[in-house]
Amino acid sequence: MISLLNRDLDEGESEVIALAVEREATLILLDETDARQIAERYKLPKTGIIGVLMRAKREAKIMSLRVELDKLRALGGFWIADELYEQALRAVGEM
Repeated sequence: MISLLNRDLDEGESEVIALAVEREATLILLDETDARQIAERYKLPKTGIIGVLMRAKREAKIMSLRVELDKLRALGGFWIADELYEQALRAVGEM
């Protein structure tokens, strides 16, 4: 399975998906669009870093989702579509 997945994904993403299928994972962490689309084909529940941060905000583990997303963009070189950025902020009441 990993060999098949490696045609479209990097090795780490392939291994995550293969292991998730094998172990019937209840949630996997993926951010790359290609990996998320393939996970959907296998009906794997997934979230990304934005989902993790949204949960942290709802559980009061971080003060501001906006601050954390801005850090990801500025310091981490993490690309976030403006529409997704705004959607996430609205979902946690910061917009």
